[in-house]
Amino acid sequence: MKNWKDIISHKLFRYLDHSSKHTFHNKPYTALTSFAIDDALSLSVSDEKTPPAIRLWVHPDTIVLGIPDARLPYIEDGVKLLNERGYHVVVRNSGGLAVALDDGVLNISLILPGVKHISIYDCYEAMVSFVKYMLRDVTNEIEAYEIVGSYCPGDYDLSIHGRKFAGISQRRVKDGAAIQIYLDVEGNSFERADLIREFYAVSKRNEETKFDFPTVKPEVMASLSELLGVPMTVKDMKSRVYQALDDFSEAIVTTDFSENELIAFEKRLEQMEKRNERIAGMQ
Repeated sequence: MKNWKDIISHKLFRYLDHSSKHTFHNKPYTALTSFAIDDALSLSVSDEKTPPAIRLWVHPDTIVLGIPDARLPYIEDGVKLLNERGYHVVVRNSGGLAVALDDGVLNISLILPGVKHISIYDCYEAMVSFVKYMLRDVTNEIEAYEIVGSYCPGDYDLSIHGRKFAGISQRRVKDGAAIQIYLDVEGNSFERADLIREFYAVSKRNEETKFDFPTVKPEVMASLSELLGVPMTVKDMKSRVYQALDDFSEAIVTTDFSENELIAFEKRLEQMEKRNERIAGMQ
């Protein structure tokens, strides 16, 4: 396994803070936009036209479904439930299952080139280590293993004392990768998890399914603020991301999207919208 500092070892990094955006180049800034942006950035770093990047993003009251979720036997009822609770629903193009996003959840995308020669697991490990480094002054008890009963469970769930506060997914495009993590920073994590629990109860009922969907237990999930016992805000985490990035790189740039990146973004957004046609028609 590679040392994570070898994977995040670039001298120049691009920093993109999209956490307060409402539009992106005249498009509504939704979670669909974010996934299309990450694809465009992955293509750009793959072609070595831009440096590796870290992008921060926040979306209010959004449930991001995984591809298997969209195949639940009573998905229409599940989407209706989420809409009635005030949540917009999208299906992402990276791995994993349903995740709840709101203003208290910070998403970080680490966009890296040259991943054909780096394992998926090494990329996950790099993100885990980056988060541990960001929080090293407040905790040394972060662990990475599957938290049974959490939503979107996986081998790289991040937890403290067995309660999950973050999950990681990965999307590879050509020779670039977007390693994406959601950090439950503040707000009511129990309510988020309970909503996902209800979604599965309504969407699956007692039907047998080929895919093993989680039985969500809200008590195994928590926000960083709750776990650390100190108020932690999305703004605080954004500062920690930038400082950690500054520690590892010699220079940080904040360049806007190039014309080629915008062309790639438009194409990828069309693909995301096509992927979401069925779910969009339920809302």
